[in-house]
Amino acid sequence: MSSLAPSEFVTETTYLNTASFGLPAASTLVELDAATARWAAGRGGATMADEHVEPLREAFARLIVGASADDIGIGNTAAGMLGPVVAALPPGAEVLIPEGEFTSVSLPFVHRGDLTVRFAPLHQLAEEVRPETALVALSVVQSADGRVTDLSALRAATRAADAELLVDATQAAGWLPLRFADADYWVCATFKWLIGARSVAFFAVSPERAHRIRPVSPGWYATEDRWSQLYHPGALADSARRFDTTPDWSGVVTARSGLRLIEDLTVDAIHAHDLALAERFRTGLTDLGHTPVPGDSAIVSVPGTIEAEERLRAADIVAAARGGALRFAFHLYNSADDVDRALRVLGARVSPIPRRGCWTRGSSRHRVGRGR
Repeated sequence: MSSLAPSEFVTETTYLNTASFGLPAASTLVELDAATARWAAGRGGATMADEHVEPLREAFARLIVGASADDIGIGNTAAGMLGPVVAALPPGAEVLIPEGEFTSVSLPFVHRGDLTVRFAPLHQLAEEVRPETALVALSVVQSADGRVTDLSALRAATRAADAELLVDATQAAGWLPLRFADADYWVCATFKWLIGARSVAFFAVSPERAHRIRPVSPGWYATEDRWSQLYHPGALADSARRFDTTPDWSGVVTARSGLRLIEDLTVDAIHAHDLALAERFRTGLTDLGHTPVPGDSAIVSVPGTIEAEERLRAADIVAAARGGALRFAFHLYNSADDVDRALRVLGARVSPIPRRGCWTRGSSRHRVGRGR
């Protein structure tokens, strides 16, 4: 099985770490270089890439099936986009969060200081929703080990208790099909599976709820007519755009290009590709005597393999150590060869495999780093 876009990605490493940071496509680098050149030539400025913002909003809305562009706010970080939901909860409200949840989801609620934050095992979360629960917050795909939550079952439980559901899709959007109706609020950063920018994130909310919560410290970019209201305070946008923060326009160029490639390939095709590679890896791990965390996920966590971290690094295989296990992530630029290469090193049956060749674009050399 080859990668889905071989002409877009040529790395020096076996990169199995999308759960930490996705790789930019060659076409993205071209677009970013062009935008940066316009900026350096004095032909950019504040509006350098503003024309990309609305298409980016529309593209993410298409990714969360059932959403529209009016449901999407654009900001900088997933944790930052949680702010309006955190601020809207009354003092003492109970927030239910899975044990081991990534702290960008949990910390905003914990450190508000006057909420009741309760943690429960992920596999029991739906059963733990009770009448006093005001909100359930979680990542649909867990960062530490790739476990995937059945949102339809959890959604049924929150509706039965008249609780709201907030979902972080950062480890899911781009490979896992998602439906807008499966949560009340969505947040998502673009720098992982959406192969976008570290500085761009989304907040998705229905018009009804968008008017029930308020932006936290809205800026000029959240107003109804932002360019005419620069010096005249007026109404906020009558849509989820009221939650916008001033974008990093270079990040917007990167994120839009990444989403364009995701759309061209289709989430369904990427989903099938990523899961096939992950299943091949799980099967191989089992044959080697390892016990990976089970599930249908593009993320594979392998407890008891930390000792292999140095061997992987020496073989230029990039994975991550998380929660006492090694974590591998398979995405559109990976192939069956990448899976087999990692299995060979984990099995310690061969000497480290020589590094791959470099990719040179023009006169510039682009090397993928080894960091986690």
